Amino acid sequence: MASFNGLHLGVSGLNVSQAALNVTSHNLANVDTKGFVRQQTVVTDFQYVKVGNSNLYAMQKGLGANFAEVKQVRDSFLDLAYRQEIGRQAFYESQYQAINEIEGLFGELEGVQFQNTMREFWEGLQELSRQPDNIVARAAFIQTSVSFVERADNIFNQLNDYQINLNTKINEQVSRVNEIGDEIKNLNIKIRHYESTEVENANDLRDQRNMLLDELSQIANITYKENKVGVVTVNLEGVPFVTEDMVYYMDTVQIGEDTQMLKAVWPAHGNVDVFNMDRPPSSAHDTDIGSLKGLLIARGHKQANYTDIPVRERFETDSQYQTAVAEYNRDIEPSIIMTVQAQFDQLVHGIVTMINDTLSPNKEVTLLDGSKIKILDVDRAPIGMDQEGTMGEVLFTRKSMARYGDEEEIDIQFINEDGDVETATIMARVYIEEDPADNYSLYTLGEIEVNPKLLQDKSYLPLSKSDGSGAYDIKTAQELLSKWQEPFATLSPNTLTRNNVNDYYISFMAGIANRGEQVNTISQNQMSMVNSIDNKRSEVTGVSSDEELTNLIKFQHSYNAAARYINVVSEMLEHIIMNL
Repeated sequence: MASFNGLHLGVSGLNVSQAALNVTSHNLANVDTKGFVRQQTVVTDFQYVKVGNSNLYAMQKGLGANFAEVKQVRDSFLDLAYRQEIGRQAFYESQYQAINEIEGLFGELEGVQFQNTMREFWEGLQELSRQPDNIVARAAFIQTSVSFVERADNIFNQLNDYQINLNTKINEQVSRVNEIGDEIKNLNIKIRHYESTEVENANDLRDQRNMLLDELSQIANITYKENKVGVVTVNLEGVPFVTEDMVYYMDTVQIGEDTQMLKAVWPAHGNVDVFNMDRPPSSAHDTDIGSLKGLLIARGHKQANYTDIPVRERFETDSQYQTAVAEYNRDIEPSIIMTVQAQFDQLVHGIVTMINDTLSPNKEVTLLDGSKIKILDVDRAPIGMDQEGTMGEVLFTRKSMARYGDEEEIDIQFINEDGDVETATIMARVYIEEDPADNYSLYTLGEIEVNPKLLQDKSYLPLSKSDGSGAYDIKTAQELLSKWQEPFATLSPNTLTRNNVNDYYISFMAGIANRGEQVNTISQNQMSMVNSIDNKRSEVTGVSSDEELTNLIKFQHSYNAAARYINVVSEMLEHIIMNL
């Protein structure tokens, strides 16, 4: 029996050393394998045999070493911190990429600034004011106006195309989320099956699963938990995603029938939204995590225009205006694309209406029922140089709707010099108002063009006096210049400064740049934090070739020692047997 115990001691040493050598070799073979986590051999005592009693020490004899397990060297706290912070970094990185794309569209970094187009338009306006009756100056100004509209339309169309193209990225990320869910589920099954014998841990499979959790945490906010049989369940945005036996897939659907924008939903839960967009992005509430949410917020939910920016004059009461401002801050302002669309469209709308209202001024009259309408102000409107002396033409027109209706009789009321209310029937051309509910009625990008009538005959441009003298209207020409210098709008309802055309564009581009700098700073700070956490994680999980080579030598010596021990026992047994 003693000899058997002696041999068992040696054999256990050989087995443990061989297993340790295998683990060390596996570590060395995967030094450069992404996601591989260093493995360690856990060795314990096998059993002890009690040989007597003593008050001084335990009278026991060991029966050898035991190979307990091969464990991964991980820190779950660092894993959790890494996955949360990299998700936040991905959120701001996706927004920064959108801002970079937008800055490129305006050409501010490429020497083809839209500001150059505006300057050319302004110079053409100045030249026209100096020679309003010069047909060459009129032609040059009208051609500059065509270039202005074409460049503005081109930028706006590229903005809209980029906004729609983000749907492709959103679809790709949703598809990848579903793929990750399937892969985690399959790995759960393999790990549970492999570890069901309770002999070894499926460490390489666990490495693959942890890499998937790292990737998933960049796309969306996740929480996860591992049960006692090695199965990981995952919640995504607070909703079960991967359970013990199934995956709840994500999908995309159109936000509405009149838009191409997509949103992420849970089909298994009645197509409820994956993300709650009513909650503003906040690090304090962990609502700024995941590149998918960052893409959705940067893209917005619709194509915005100038009507999405609340202007106090459009509202009857202050409470209505404040409600509109709250809606703007909730629905428009968080989206960089929608914000740029609305603010850029407001700039172009301001220029267009400023010039049109100068060339074809309106006045407000009161109808018999007390309602007010705008009509062409024939007393102040200049006329063209054509033979008929056409009045009411404008530089920019709506593609699908005229500026005025046909001349008609209308009944109005007015207050005479004595303060009494009188009525009268007049012939007038009624101005067709812009209606935010009807895009075709708006002077908005995509719906405006240079007046085709002026393109055919430059003499229709109304810059002559209507007194029959045929002289040019210097007052109108000067008013065009002065209106350009006058403040016409604030950049958003959250700013108080009203800007003229040039200052508005400067503030507009500065706002984009400042927003990009802010988002990039957060993204870079997050990346520094992610790298710091990942470095600490690598210190724990990474394979050091020097350390593993040291272990290799150590376990080789251990193996050799166990082998020599067996040789000694074998020689002892041989000596005893030969001398019996």
